[in-house]
Amino acid sequence: MEKRQLGNTTLQVYPVAFGGNVFGWTADEQRSFEILDGFTGAGFNLIDTADVYSKWAPGNRGGESETIIGNWLEKHGGRDKLVIATKVGSQMGPDKKGLSKKYILQAAEDSLKRLKTDYIDLYQTHYDDLDTPIEETLEAYQQLITDGKVRYIGTSNMSPERLLQSLEIAEKENLPRYSSLQPEYNLYAREGYEKNYEQIAMEHNLGVLTYYSLASGFLTGKYRSEEDLDKSQRGGGIRSYLNERGFSILKALDEVSEQYSADPASIALAWIIARPSVTAPIASVTSLGQLADLEKAARLKLGNEDISILDAASDWK
Repeated sequence: MEKRQLGNTTLQVYPVAFGGNVFGWTADEQRSFEILDGFTGAGFNLIDTADVYSKWAPGNRGGESETIIGNWLEKHGGRDKLVIATKVGSQMGPDKKGLSKKYILQAAEDSLKRLKTDYIDLYQTHYDDLDTPIEETLEAYQQLITDGKVRYIGTSNMSPERLLQSLEIAEKENLPRYSSLQPEYNLYAREGYEKNYEQIAMEHNLGVLTYYSLASGFLTGKYRSEEDLDKSQRGGGIRSYLNERGFSILKALDEVSEQYSADPASIALAWIIARPSVTAPIASVTSLGQLADLEKAARLKLGNEDISILDAASDWK
């Protein structure tokens, strides 16, 4: 595996990132430790999470994923060899959300405490806050960077217009600029990123870390009918993919998978990795056996013909 530079930062990451949304939800702490040991043991180094993960699970309050990662870091060590990315802006409670300077500074302290680390490599705006001036948000990030608590900042779920505006203000006011973008992107969901964000990312040298890289598991190929939706807790979100376009994509994945003796998940991730504008897809697993798909994806070099087959099956234009 070869490392890739994340945008204009000094961060060097391997071509698959781990999504920590499963920690404290479909993976308890013991299983999460096993997965993190396996992921880093395979040579990967980027772990992505958010303060709000996994608030949606029954009995959770948010912060569970960061807490598990922090407990693992304390036990595992080697913090300087890892890239830890987390996010701020989602609603953690009645008065705990948004991107005001006061809230960001407090939320960062809370994340640092849960992660049991002195600094966050990549601190990302999770959701935009239209009620807070962009300057105020970037000034908060500036303070965190000056204090050595954050190295770089990124954004996710922000409109193309607000992203461009944020980049312009950062340059004009000499404030920190977003170095990365985290968009939804996979073989099924291509249009949003390719139409609205890809050109911005390339023109402004933004690192791109894609989420829902396997379309909530649909692109693993294990969901091919309504009857398959009960296979996991995430099955309910996959119903919308069970259509002519989805089945066309699965057929192409099966075809290409056979050429490489790989599972569809590895091919789907390798297709994203091959996209010139993408730094790394974010993917999650809930068992050690599934880690092999991530490792294989990172080492695969898809041929142009195979990429064309997948492009044609998933074409949105």
